[in-house]
Amino acid sequence: MLPYLFVLLAIAVRFLPFMGSLNILPHAWHFTPVAASLLFFGARGSRRQMWAPLLLLAATDVVLTKFIYSYTFSWDHLVTWAWYGAILWLGASLREKSGPVRVVGAALASSASFFLISNFAVWAAWPEMYPRTLNGLMMSYAAGVPFFRGTVESDLFFSVAMFGMPVFLLALSRWMHQTAGDHIAAA
Repeated sequence: MLPYLFVLLAIAVRFLPFMGSLNILPHAWHFTPVAASLLFFGARGSRRQMWAPLLLLAATDVVLTKFIYSYTFSWDHLVTWAWYGAILWLGASLREKSGPVRVVGAALASSASFFLISNFAVWAAWPEMYPRTLNGLMMSYAAGVPFFRGTVESDLFFSVAMFGMPVFLLALSRWMHQTAGDHIAAA
């Protein structure tokens, strides 16, 4: 249940700036739980339903691109969707062993790979934005640097929170059962 809830949270956060009278930039400071929800779903979600978060996030991209931003849809979205699949696969590698070091490493790998792949795709897909030269590619990466910090911070924060949630809930459950047992024994 949690893997599905976390994917829905990631989708809701992407639409949050457009709800009500909020006049803020989309994905303020690029702080979203997208990568963390994909990692968590890969690690804890149903293997037979790995297509679900991929399809939901791709559909979200289409709606945001066409109807909210009114941007042109191009092939660089396919690169993002392939990245979604790769992060699900990376999350699947955490299925058996998901200690803190592995989760943090996967979150950092998610951030770095998104930065490298998405900025390369923008450079390659939109020649009117950046010349198709090495200098143009470096300009694309330089333009993405301000967003990279938010990506790293959000991937670390949400990954630790999401992978820590079941641990916290288990500890809380044990504590409540222990406390209930103490009250029953006292009676």
